[in-house]
Amino acid sequence: MPRGVPEARHRVQEAMRAWGEPADRVEAAALIVTELVTNAVQHTGTRRIRCRLLRVAGGVRICVWNRGKGRVPSPARPDDSTELLRGPAPETGGHGADDPSGCLPEDGRGLLLVDALATRWGTRAALAGRLVWADL
Repeated sequence: MPRGVPEARHRVQEAMRAWGEPADRVEAAALIVTELVTNAVQHTGTRRIRCRLLRVAGGVRICVWNRGKGRVPSPARPDDSTELLRGPAPETGGHGADDPSGCLPEDGRGLLLVDALATRWGTRAALAGRLVWADL
């Protein structure tokens, strides 16, 4: 796990607990921030990454910004890989034939988690960098 990710995760958990957010929302936010900060580290060439947590009507918004221009991987979807699932089970990785995650490309797996946990999420590129956000 890239440096800085555990710190971002811990700070999000602390802030949300201080706000009185329910435990399931705190853990969902921790998973989301872990994925978004990890993506920012892995997919950009910058060391300058900011994570911001905002209270919004009815929930929380997680924002991760970086100065890089790297692409955000698209969420991989099991239905995008149906041809792979029809073939033999992968020999490596320890995934069985009934474990579709073994057939998904590595880029985007974490964004499946973000997509499942967040009520909505998105990304925006600008001259100053890229913002990826998720609402809970």
